[in-house]
Amino acid sequence: MGLNSDRESRKAQFLKAHGYGQARREPLSGDASTRAYERLHLPGGSTVIFMDQPPSAETAPCPPGATDDERRAAGYNALARLAAGRVEAFVTTAEWLRAQGLSAPAVLAHDAPSGLAVLEDLGDDLFARLIEAGQDEAPLYDDAIEALVLLHSVTPPARLEAQGLSWPLLSYDDLALKTAGDILPEWLPRLRPELRFTDQALAEWEAVWAPIRARGAANPTVFCHRDYHAENLIWLPQRTGAARVGLLDFQDAVVAHPAWDMSMLLHDARREVSPALEAGCLARYFVLRPELDPVRFLADYHALGALNIARIIGIFARLATRDGKPRYEAFLPRLWGYLDRCLADPALGDLKAWFDRHVPAQARR
Repeated sequence: MGLNSDRESRKAQFLKAHGYGQARREPLSGDASTRAYERLHLPGGSTVIFMDQPPSAETAPCPPGATDDERRAAGYNALARLAAGRVEAFVTTAEWLRAQGLSAPAVLAHDAPSGLAVLEDLGDDLFARLIEAGQDEAPLYDDAIEALVLLHSVTPPARLEAQGLSWPLLSYDDLALKTAGDILPEWLPRLRPELRFTDQALAEWEAVWAPIRARGAANPTVFCHRDYHAENLIWLPQRTGAARVGLLDFQDAVVAHPAWDMSMLLHDARREVSPALEAGCLARYFVLRPELDPVRFLADYHALGALNIARIIGIFARLATRDGKPRYEAFLPRLWGYLDRCLADPALGDLKAWFDRHVPAQARR
């Protein structure tokens, strides 16, 4: 019996053991991850979501207290402090989010060692799809900001506990930020062969980013969803307040600077966020968090936003080249546009100069 057959047998056994053996299974479209989802149609007419995350599909997550060398030896996920898709991370994070009054899916059944879980079905009304269909984006983004403010008002725990599982909530530290940013100089030249980053260029790259990373690593104060954008937010109008924003794909959560998830939302690779919408969301955030210094926050938002955008450009270059997923290349012009917005901040003049010298306009496509 092959590996796929073994996996299918395990999934069928799990579903039968938890009362879902008679469900009609409908595969759902995937994303850039190693997870797979199905909608289970139950005999009574209701639906739930079946999540399949084979633990063997990912390298190990970062153990709490690991040294930098230990993380390097463990691989990319430990370096970047990703949860490596573990069901333990999803279950504990979902329950913690729900305890804060937010709308993460309820976890109805799980087998964490096997990487399987059954989840509440929050529906298909993703913010991105509703906006494409003509719904006004501004109220949706207002609610997304409200949910983010609620998250940013709570001190995150060091460890999440739920349903007999435990998961550490680690800080997005300098090594993780460096690993993320360095994906661009490693992978963009493989997508754009005309680019050549010399040792001198790479030394300059490190010099301009080091103080920016220090700003992020010095202020990890809030729960960071880490993939907070319109493709992962579901509109739930029957609920109230911040609970109207359904949350997906939060299993890579960390403790980070509050600007990080703002960048994820407003520098959305998959849909255009206009300068006007961006400004409106930032203004609403400042109204709801009057304790912040807007000037200081915007400086961090531009700097860490630039780092986040560079990270995504590198990841999409890697997906297009290494993983044979060319559709991600189509998102790059939008990302370069967002980067230009951030680099318009005069405080980022050295970073802008690096890109102007080493990534000419014709390579930003």
